[in-house]
Amino acid sequence: MSVSTLAQGLELTASDRVVVGVVAVVALAALAIGYMLLREVLAAGQGTSKMQEIGRAVQEGAAAYLNRQFRTLGIFVVIVFVLLFALPADDLGERIGRSIFFVIGAVFSATIGYLGMWLATRANIRVASAAREPGGREKATRIAFRTGGVVGMFTVGLGLFGAALVVLVYAGQAPKVLEGFGFGAALLAMFMRVGGGIFTKAADVGADLVGKVEQGIPEDDPRNAATIADNVGDNVGDCAGMAADLFESYAVTLVAALILGTAAFGLQGLLFPLIVPAIGVITAVIGVYITRTRQGESSLTTINRSFYISAVVSAILCVVAAYLYLPSTFGDLNPTDTGVLADVAEGGLQDPRLIASIAVIIGIVLAGLILWLTGYFTGTEDKPVKTVGESSLTGPATVILAGISIGFESAVYTALVISAAVYGAFVLSGSITVALFAVALAGTGLLTTVGVIVAMDTFGPVSDNAQGIAEMSGDVEGEGVDILTELDAVGNTTKAITKGIAIATAVLAATALFGSYRDAFTQALAKAGVALQDAGTAFATEVFAPNTLVGVIIGASVVFMFSGLAINAVTRAAGAIVFEVRRQFRDNPGIMEGTVRPEYGRVVDICTRDSLRELATPGLLAIFAPIAVGFGLGIGPLAGYLAGAIACGTLMAIFLANSGGAWDNAKKLVEDGNHGGKGSPAHEATVIGDTVGDPFKDTAGPAINPLIKVMNLVSVLIAPAVVAFSVGDTASTPVRIVIALVAVGIIVAAVMVSKRRSTAIADTPAEKPVG
Repeated sequence: MSVSTLAQGLELTASDRVVVGVVAVVALAALAIGYMLLREVLAAGQGTSKMQEIGRAVQEGAAAYLNRQFRTLGIFVVIVFVLLFALPADDLGERIGRSIFFVIGAVFSATIGYLGMWLATRANIRVASAAREPGGREKATRIAFRTGGVVGMFTVGLGLFGAALVVLVYAGQAPKVLEGFGFGAALLAMFMRVGGGIFTKAADVGADLVGKVEQGIPEDDPRNAATIADNVGDNVGDCAGMAADLFESYAVTLVAALILGTAAFGLQGLLFPLIVPAIGVITAVIGVYITRTRQGESSLTTINRSFYISAVVSAILCVVAAYLYLPSTFGDLNPTDTGVLADVAEGGLQDPRLIASIAVIIGIVLAGLILWLTGYFTGTEDKPVKTVGESSLTGPATVILAGISIGFESAVYTALVISAAVYGAFVLSGSITVALFAVALAGTGLLTTVGVIVAMDTFGPVSDNAQGIAEMSGDVEGEGVDILTELDAVGNTTKAITKGIAIATAVLAATALFGSYRDAFTQALAKAGVALQDAGTAFATEVFAPNTLVGVIIGASVVFMFSGLAINAVTRAAGAIVFEVRRQFRDNPGIMEGTVRPEYGRVVDICTRDSLRELATPGLLAIFAPIAVGFGLGIGPLAGYLAGAIACGTLMAIFLANSGGAWDNAKKLVEDGNHGGKGSPAHEATVIGDTVGDPFKDTAGPAINPLIKVMNLVSVLIAPAVVAFSVGDTASTPVRIVIALVAVGIIVAAVMVSKRRSTAIADTPAEKPVG
């Protein structure tokens, strides 16, 4: 009998319900603490009237964009809700629960994203104002970090509360229902990541190319019509998009852990993955409240210290929880996978407490290693970024080559560290089910730090916006300017770090989901009365099987296609911004003289229109590519497809994120007075490098993280249907082929429509740069 079938018979005892209830209360406490932090941030001074005026423009633009985006995404949510309900399930209750919690996961993801945007657009003026006051560095750092702390608390609170609620209501069926919850969170996060990334980088690239390169004016000069859109983009891309991204990482990792924990440890395996993130709430509170800058200390040192302290506290408390809650032998557990006890006896550790403790510690150590690695390759004080800065002396070509080189190298080291963590967790047990559960627990261990991770990420765009508002208003001078410049550079590094950690969670969750994917199709085969070895070549999952290898190649190709679509979308949208900003400078000479106000709203409207138009194609590719492979080639090639997407996606995401981060901070290095400073040929070279890196690090790279998890969850959800149309009484090759062809047709049509848009700029009458 399969894992899922056995799990349905599990019922929570009174003591189990108490444990889940306590977890739910901890989740609600996280929301309450988040609200307290929110009030503290909003109580800070809002600066001058000019700052507040600029802040309101950013607030209005960000809210208008997200409102339009949510209306667009609402259509996708309705369509997927219907499709999910149509997919096979063991009973009607499970089907209804899966579909309803898909919507709840999507709503929670959207809520986290909106909150991140709403608060960040109000915190930026408060950070700018704090930089003007005595003790400005400590005050500004605290406000920016606690803004992220609010979002972090809501991320862990909503994610943990949603999972606890499903477990309380559905007990043994919870893992299947949670597939819908995780899918909803992942799908919304991917769309918000792609759409917000296109918006922010179209505005940023357009502003830099015309403002800095052609006109020679500062980055956030109020005469540049794209400046407000650039500040809006930081919030809808980094704050809203990344907050939703980390929430779905949290939700999907919990889904994988709960599915495999039930199989490996029984009820205690269902509940322990809830206890670990509950501990993460405690450590997140510690991490946020101990973030205080010491005299003469950089803000990055302060933030890193908070992260490491919270990580150590998490490790200690998780080990204590494992030894208090779990038994010392597998004989005292009741795993739903009947082969676990026999497999465990053959090798690996025999103590469930020790397996769980080491697995969680592996995840926490992985987070710390990625923080250090990413900080080294993207920080302004280390050799890689200094090397990129030095390359600016010989022009933009060498800047780009140096940044690409750093991206490739850092991707290798980070991928090896992630692989070591996966392998280290996997070899803890001789049972494949327990080993996969250990990988999932490593993911939950990593995410015990998610509250601090979200705070680190939000710190970046809030600081960036604060510097922009200060420059546009002209109301911050002297030391305040230096403080905001430092915080902006630190924010670039913290954003790169959180992207590295996010892709690590994607790999851990995706690896763990392989277990639930295999269970999904073996259960369907059992229902059809067919043994796996008798199912045929379409079900062969060995890597040396040619059809599986084809799946690997297709999976890797989809990552390349997805990245290309995202970057090309930024290229087209940025081109439209360049023409608009040039037009305004040409038609209104008073703008350059400072006597005429630019039409900021037109640029915001262009970014909004183009980003919402462009996000559909990458989204459709992520959803329908697994469907095409699964129904067209079979379960085996679909397993290979996922393996190829995970391997290629890991390297591609890290390469894009770290290359972009290195280029951005190399620009900051030159702007600080190195290699000729602002206005020098070296500065122009680094601006071009940063412009290339913008869609790398803030659009394509981060979007690969939810892409991997969306494709994994789609595969898990469709596996029973693929089997049903492949073997047994319900087998129908024509139906299977028709579904595959329809999926391929949708992908081809979406890509063709996207490609046709690429002629829009070429069709525009030729315009010459101004100046």
